[in-house]
Amino acid sequence: MDNKNEILYTYKNNVYLNITNACPCKCEFCIRSTTDTVGESGSLWLDHSPDFNEVKAAIDSFDFTGFDEAIFCGYGEPTCAFDVLIETAKYLRGKGIKTRLNTNGLGDLINKRSVAKEICDNIDSVSISLNASDKVKYNNIVHPSFGIISFDAMLGFAKECRKYTENVAFTVVDVIGKEEIEKCRKIAEDCGVNFRVRVYSAD
Repeated sequence: MDNKNEILYTYKNNVYLNITNACPCKCEFCIRSTTDTVGESGSLWLDHSPDFNEVKAAIDSFDFTGFDEAIFCGYGEPTCAFDVLIETAKYLRGKGIKTRLNTNGLGDLINKRSVAKEICDNIDSVSISLNASDKVKYNNIVHPSFGIISFDAMLGFAKECRKYTENVAFTVVDVIGKEEIEKCRKIAEDCGVNFRVRVYSAD
């Protein structure tokens, strides 16, 4: 197994860190249900959850020339490996590399405490998957293991992040349709966070 390729991979001129395969959601459009790889990566299915030293080794062996940001996003929810996430973010910041967290926004439920401040103190920007305009639609699309409370928990996480940084955004994939996208845009405005529509890609 080539840990470096699985923990750290590049796609469309971005560097990504795949630090866990654990996730409390089973999103209808999640690419990990259709493929084991992204772009030129090796398999993103890890045979174990890497510790910080393994992640650090992958970072140290990679040439970041031409890349100015590392994104926590792989075949799992990064906040499921919270300690590794924060320690890695601190290490990258020490190397002068900006960081972004792509998250489902359920970190509070996963870790059973508020995590927004610690995330925003150590990570430069936060991107939260919204993908539905109400809790019923969200449950039907995302299938969170925490159930109906998940939607409000995700919104609460976004509002809490906004207390500590301007660099927080909700994202949706374009497959949810124009009407739903506009409803989600309104939610983002009400929460005081940025909004971005992502083009869905299955590869």
